[in-house]
Amino acid sequence: MPYEISRRGFVASGAAAMLCGPAFAEAGTLDIALINARVWTAGGAMSDAVGIAGNRIAAVGSRAVRSATTKRTRVIDCKGAFVMPAFTDCHTHFLLGSPNLTQPDLLEVRSRAEWVERIGKAVRDVPQGQWLTGGPWDEQRFGGQLPRKEWVDPVTGDIPIAIPRTDLHSLFLNSAALKVAGIDRNTPDIPGGVIERDERGEPTGVVKDNAKRRVLEVIPPPTEAMIEQYMKRGIENALSKGVAQVHNTEIDWSVQDAARRLRAKGPTGLRFYSFVPLRDWEKMHALVKAEGRGDDWVRWGSLKCVSDGSLGARTARFHEPYTDDPHTRGVWTTRVEDMREWIPAADAAGMPITTHAIGDEANDTVLDIYLDAARRNGARDRRFRIEHAQHLSPGAWNRMAKQKIIASVQPYHAADDGRWAVKRIGEERLDRTYAFHTLLKAGVTTCFGSDWPVAPIDPLTGIDAAVTRHTIDGANPNGWHPEQRISIEQTLTAYTRTAAYAGFTEDRMGRIAPGYLADLVVLDRDLLTVPTDQYLKTGVLRTFVDGVERFTGAAA
Repeated sequence: MPYEISRRGFVASGAAAMLCGPAFAEAGTLDIALINARVWTAGGAMSDAVGIAGNRIAAVGSRAVRSATTKRTRVIDCKGAFVMPAFTDCHTHFLLGSPNLTQPDLLEVRSRAEWVERIGKAVRDVPQGQWLTGGPWDEQRFGGQLPRKEWVDPVTGDIPIAIPRTDLHSLFLNSAALKVAGIDRNTPDIPGGVIERDERGEPTGVVKDNAKRRVLEVIPPPTEAMIEQYMKRGIENALSKGVAQVHNTEIDWSVQDAARRLRAKGPTGLRFYSFVPLRDWEKMHALVKAEGRGDDWVRWGSLKCVSDGSLGARTARFHEPYTDDPHTRGVWTTRVEDMREWIPAADAAGMPITTHAIGDEANDTVLDIYLDAARRNGARDRRFRIEHAQHLSPGAWNRMAKQKIIASVQPYHAADDGRWAVKRIGEERLDRTYAFHTLLKAGVTTCFGSDWPVAPIDPLTGIDAAVTRHTIDGANPNGWHPEQRISIEQTLTAYTRTAAYAGFTEDRMGRIAPGYLADLVVLDRDLLTVPTDQYLKTGVLRTFVDGVERFTGAAA
């Protein structure tokens, strides 16, 4: 970790109140007091009460809270509930996830017939001139065969559909969508992408990675009013899960622009830290020079590159071929030559950079490019990140620690992919897959996220996956590769204090301490002490962001 947890001056019996904002400085009065709680501070100590003044934490511990509580203070008796810093989700695709909240659920189906039926039903509600684009799918949940357009053409007719696979690296199209996109048997393969074809050379309906671009360009874009509604639904959903901030690691400017529009109307309720495509680094650099980097509601100025594809699509880039398809080692979604040019240039301009890397060759190549950029541009606090760091070469974690690379990983993927990953790459490479314990032991700064909508935005599902390594099929009761399990406190730290560090906000977020922003979640059970089978049963009672209670559960 980049810091040492200290107990100095911060004890469980209570801490002296600190001046936090004009109102508290003038009157020494709390606006909100959370009492009779089990408070995990993420600072090495437990406490029993938290006081909020304005948008800041003003007092910690019952003695300090009592001394600043007056008749105007709203006192909330937590009755032993668990209070901790609100979660930060370090990897989301917010405007892909939010529309899915009202789309058909295609991940819970267990047969091809049910899958087709749900698509057919959803198509009936598609407005004239629009496409069906939501409801991610996973062929592993209904037999293992990639879907084909012939399955759905009879129930979709001339309404185009373009439904993402759960990993977001593949789209499934019906014949109507293929026609609009101009994809047929004569369409050449696309560099960094795959058009799945049948034995006659006809497109099956599945397109992967860069081949998706041809489709995305012809889908009618939603209106700004539709986007605003999607964003508001997504915000409400995230707050209900105890999430106060998301890092949006998108491959376009959609969330960046939408969040800025929402911010112009006032506080967004959920904090956004926005990444935009690395190839646009000069455009973002110009925006930063002209307008700065935003504020703690909506921040920008960071960049993301996608180096390879995904394990599920067999497009993650490996040194050795796939076990179940020896003809491929995956693809480069971004040309290595471009990454070698853009990353050092953007870094020289002071832009924080993260790179999606899943296969072991992709991770090694990104580490090489990061090392070269740091050598060229000199020492500074750059905090390079790798998103996923999913399959690593032997010893890659030591390189990451030495280079001070942040691993931004998603625990739920281990619970999901653990059902079938061995078919893709064999047992030997799985020893270095989702290696959370190994990363932390090596001293790699590791933060957690969901990859929503690839996985649920609910951090409790990630907590369960990180601590237990149970797979979602129930086939690994002792944990899938249990040597990579980590402790509950390590897990909570990755969602809070380390997440703040990964977003350059560790001076004001990720902890419960006087002076920090009042972003808190109240849970109905103590995650530090309950049996592991209680994690997924835990309920969110309240979520505070910027000192305001923005979600209240039915049981609160």
